[in-house]
Amino acid sequence: MVVDLDVQELLIMGGSDLIIRQAQGEWETRDIKFIPYRQRVEDISKQFKSVEFIYIPRFHNELADSLVTLASMMPYPGNVHIDPLEIQVQERYGYCNAIEMEPDGEPWFHDIKRFLKIKEYPEQANGDQK
Repeated sequence: MVVDLDVQELLIMGGSDLIIRQAQGEWETRDIKFIPYRQRVEDISKQFKSVEFIYIPRFHNELADSLVTLASMMPYPGNVHIDPLEIQVQERYGYCNAIEMEPDGEPWFHDIKRFLKIKEYPEQANGDQK
């Protein structure tokens, strides 16, 4: 998405010190399975004016820590695709709904990308603005 939006400066925050340091080139990637991913990060990084990687310790990211704990308790069903979980942080009670597919068939970031490009909110089915 950021390549499509012609982003020039990119800040990437992650919760794995190992992965962040490998992406920064500070640490060597030894596991043969991850070498192609490291190479892909290097190749994509060349498309930006600057790319910065920052490690966010888990104690600074309680939501991610909770999700990791929850995920570690669930059995993984093998070759089954698991859709991403949508989470909203609110000051009042909220509800989680599973979303099978985007209604318009576009990727999740389509409306955000459109707004950033043309500064126009997407229209709802009844014609009102969101």
